[in-house]
This record gives sequence, structure tokens and C-alpha cells, in this order.
Amino acid sequence: MQISNHIHAVKIPFTVPTPLGAIERFVYVYLVCGEQVTLIDSGVAGAEAAIFSYLKTIGRTREISRLLLTHSHPDHIGAARAVHAATGCMVLAGETERDWIEDTERQLAERPVPGFHSLVGGPVAVDSILTDGDRLELDHGLTLEVLSTPGHSPGSLSYLLHKEDVLFTGDAVPVPGDMPIYDDFFTSLATLEQLQRLNGVKLLLEAWQEPSAADPKERIAAGKSWLLTVDEAVRTGLDAAANPDVMGLCRYVAAQLGLSPLAVNPLVARSLWSHVSGKSRAHHA
Repeated sequence: MQISNHIHAVKIPFTVPTPLGAIERFVYVYLVCGEQVTLIDSGVAGAEAAIFSYLKTIGRTREISRLLLTHSHPDHIGAARAVHAATGCMVLAGETERDWIEDTERQLAERPVPGFHSLVGGPVAVDSILTDGDRLELDHGLTLEVLSTPGHSPGSLSYLLHKEDVLFTGDAVPVPGDMPIYDDFFTSLATLEQLQRLNGVKLLLEAWQEPSAADPKERIAAGKSWLLTVDEAVRTGLDAAANPDVMGLCRYVAAQLGLSPLAVNPLVARSLWSHVSGKSRAHHA
């Protein structure tokens, strides 16, 4: 799908197997095309076929020169090894995410995801580390600014394409009504407030939402509102139980929010437990 003169979106559907049943998901990866092609995220294992097929339809074959990763989760790095092997592209990511990209078995041990090996095609070396404020010259007049946007993962990055005023956020902005999946609630909230302060962004391109011309500030505000709704349900659950356990809290919150029974899983439970800060638990109005 062509988004603008330089940006194309490729939708990658995938399935996460769980003991309760399959979870059908999708993720978007983005191509920024000038004289060279930059790929933002790689999707799950096997996604390279869809990416290369799309490139062929626009006459670009396999000429990806850079792969920029927003973070290290399976649906973003799954095809990175295959893309790199086929194109020889440089792989760029944040330092905090590097270990899980270069050692996918460590990621599996530290953050178990059902069907991990069906989603991740293996590790890949990170050629260059990106930090907040870095600027990449993708092409003549195409400058990409790196933004640190942690919360969904400790080292999540977003990318701002200045010429077209487009912001790529990976999974930094929660999807209203969707399963809460993030590393830390408080950091996620701070990141959303940071993104709300950005001026001049005309288009927000996310991994878990269909590309849309909706006002970026409204989409970010909706994500923040959902995060606070989840927090309210967590706090209600904590008040209702004298000694809540992780999965018990997850069951309570999922029921309160009307989420699918499939949302009662360790990843969501881990996210919800991040609202329970051992030293202090902030109330956000």
C-alpha cells in the first residue's frame, strides 16, 4: 500500500498459538523509498516473502539498504535475519534492544512467547546503534530523526521523517480495546505524553493499527486514554483483593475491560503487574 511519495506499508498477518487457542494478529512494516530503500521493522519469520513481493510490484526488487528496528519483539525482528541474508542491508537498532536481537534464545528465556520459534527466524547482528536525537540521511532531502520512546519495551525507538512529517511509532502507542502488552506502564505513559508534545506531525504510522489519515494527536490521546482505563481496572482489582496474584489480577482486569479470554496470558499479566510499582503507585487523573 502506497502511503505517500516515499512511504509504502506492507501488512503482515500472523498467528500466535496459545493453550487456549490461536491469537490472530497482524503487524505493519514500512518501506521508505528514495534512491535507496529503508525498511522499518521486518515482521515475523517468513515476512520477507511479502516484503520482497511488494518491492517487486513497485520495481525495486531486493535493494533494501537499511533495516531500522523499533524494538526487539518477535513480530518486529522475526524476518530480520532473512532480510539481511538476502540483501546485505545494515541493521540498526537501540542499544537496550541489542541483546535480544543478537541472541534470540535469550529473549525467549527472558520473555517467553508461545510459538516463538515460528515467529522468529533467528538472531541477526546489529551493525549500528541508534540513540535519541540521531539523524539519518536516507536520501537527498529525506532525513529521519530517532526518538527514544520506551515503555512498550525498555529501548523502543520511533522515527520521524521530517520531509513528510510522518512519525513511525512501532508499538509505542497502545491500541484502544486491545490486549495491554508493554514492559512498563509508567514509562509508556511518559512516552505518550512526550509524543503528544510533538508539533507538526501530519501522519502517524503504527505497527498494530491500519494506516489512517486520522489526526496523530487524537490517536495518541486515544492510546493514552486506554492506558489509563487499564490502570483504573488494575487499581480496582488491587483494592478488591487483599493479596492479589499476577494471573488473578490479569483475569480480573480482562473481565472488567471485556477482553477476550485469550488475554489472560503471561504477557498481559506481566504488563498489568507493571502498574503495581513496589515503592509507589501513582494515580493518574
